[in-house]
Amino acid sequence: MKQIPDKSFWQLWNISFGFFGVQIAYALQSANISRIFSTLGADPHNLSYFWLLPPLAGIIVQPFVGSWSDRTWTRWGRRIPYLFIGSLIAVIVMCLLPNAGSFGMAVGTAMIFGLFSLMFLDTSINMAMQPFKMMVGDMVNTKQKGLAYSIQSFLCNAGSLVGYLFPYIFAWIGIQNVAAQGVIPDSVIYSFYIGALILILCVIYTTVKVKEYPPKEYAEYHGITEETKKEKTNMLKLLVKAPKAFWTVGLVQFFCWFAFMFMWTYTNGSIAANVFDAPTVSSVVDGVQKLVLDTTSTQYQEAANWVGVIFAVQAIGSVLWAVVIPMFKNRKLIYALSLVLGGIGFISIYFVHNQYALFLSFLLIGCAWAAMLALPFTILTNALTGGHMGTYLGLFNGTICVPQIVAAALGGTILSLMTPAGGLSPEVNMMVIAGIMLIIGACAVFIIKEKEE
Repeated sequence: MKQIPDKSFWQLWNISFGFFGVQIAYALQSANISRIFSTLGADPHNLSYFWLLPPLAGIIVQPFVGSWSDRTWTRWGRRIPYLFIGSLIAVIVMCLLPNAGSFGMAVGTAMIFGLFSLMFLDTSINMAMQPFKMMVGDMVNTKQKGLAYSIQSFLCNAGSLVGYLFPYIFAWIGIQNVAAQGVIPDSVIYSFYIGALILILCVIYTTVKVKEYPPKEYAEYHGITEETKKEKTNMLKLLVKAPKAFWTVGLVQFFCWFAFMFMWTYTNGSIAANVFDAPTVSSVVDGVQKLVLDTTSTQYQEAANWVGVIFAVQAIGSVLWAVVIPMFKNRKLIYALSLVLGGIGFISIYFVHNQYALFLSFLLIGCAWAAMLALPFTILTNALTGGHMGTYLGLFNGTICVPQIVAAALGGTILSLMTPAGGLSPEVNMMVIAGIMLIIGACAVFIIKEKEE
């Protein structure tokens, strides 16, 4: 099998640069969705259910995107057309989603509109995101994959930093940060608009700068013979033949993504109640009197902006830790250590009542995020050969989607069990559960079966 040649740093950079724009979109989604639906009037116990559709769509769409792109070749490449189409859809939805409360719709209608917008946004972001991981698998040799995914992790976290800070910065320069009941503040709306513009510009840059290997050259680099091309297979057969790394890394992924789904869902409520002392109002939900946070209050909206700041701190922690990760020769050791640090960060949130003390908690969480972005894909793509790289990476997306689906389905029930009758939901308890899940994931790291290099 012909060896893929080494690439310069800037060639590796160009392969992943569009990831910067994609991650801005993803950061805006993850930091603001609970805020958007809470502003529209969602009950905290139901917040996790609004996160169900995106991973459900992802688990269906991603394997097909991978499989189709494995068999695609156009003048623009095999993966690039999919990332471009995904980005274009994401841009359109990013301009619609934050306006869910501004079209004069009833509360229920606005939530349904927001829900389907979220589903299309998450699916399109994933459609744009996965090809970048596939291109590293396609175009980078085993020796440089660790560096390539570290560059991708850096760009990912840099994009997150920008996306998380947008609402805070816009509010700081004087753009309206509060709005009428059921209407999303302008600081959030403008953040989505600017994020959409940056996303499409970054993807255009990668499209222009990166030339994927044509079919014949790709086959030589990946050991694909004429017999292999004629071999009839399907996703089920590929799953049966999947390397052990696929399943063992997938188990670790379950605990990691379960934890982060709770973070995205419950950080807003946790910080608003625990740190900013947001006022509460009495609300009747399904005929039951409940105490909920007042989403029209200045404290709640300031807390929501601060969530963007601490998520940005998490991104800074990820960038710094991404530099440390390649220094460890033992991937399992640094993977497990990263997850333990993240778990400690999550659990510490329960004890923090100062907005600046949260920086340490989220720096630690950033360590786990950096490892989750780089190490699973390095381990998996090193274990894969042949012409089904995209399909396997699409199927591997299931190890990201399934835990999110489980966490979203169980989140409301778990929170209800911990909520006193007529009292405020203790959303911060969900952060403790997230920390415990990460520590369990760290223990599971040591059963990973890596391919010897």
